[in-house]
Amino acid sequence: MRLTTFSDYTLRTLMYLALHPDRFVTIAEIAAAYRISPNHLMKVVQDLAGSGVVITLRGQRGGLRLARSANDIRVGDVIRRTEPAISLVPWSEYITQPGCAQPNVLDLAMTAFMAVLDGHSIADLVADPAALAPLLDRPRQLGVEGP
Repeated sequence: MRLTTFSDYTLRTLMYLALHPDRFVTIAEIAAAYRISPNHLMKVVQDLAGSGVVITLRGQRGGLRLARSANDIRVGDVIRRTEPAISLVPWSEYITQPGCAQPNVLDLAMTAFMAVLDGHSIADLVADPAALAPLLDRPRQLGVEGP
C-alpha cells in the first residue's frame, strides 16, 4: 500500500498541529519543520479547512489549528478523504477467472488495513512527544517563528 504525497502531508500537518494545540501555526512553520514546499501545504490546508478538521485565521497573528481534539480525528477518516479511490488493485481493469479468490482476499486485506487506521487517532501518532522533539525545535532553528 502506498499513500500519495498529499496524504502524507495531510497526516504530517495534523500531527504538527496536534503537537501545538495551544496556538495557531503558520504554513511556513510547518513547511520548515518538514522541509517541504509551502505551496503543497497550502493545498493540504485548504482541503483540511474545507472538511472542517482545521480552523484557519487570516492576518498577522493568523495560521491554523485543529478544529477539535486530536483524539477525535481518526486516521482512517483522514485517509478516506485524501485517498478517495483507495484500493489494492484496480478491479475494473482486472480480469479474473471464475472462482478466483484473489479479489475477496485483497478486499479482506483492504478492510483490515482500514480497520487498523480507524483504530487510531492523530493523538496516537504523536503519543511520544520526546521522539518528536527534533521536529518541535526545527522551525526555531531555521529562523521561523509561530505567532
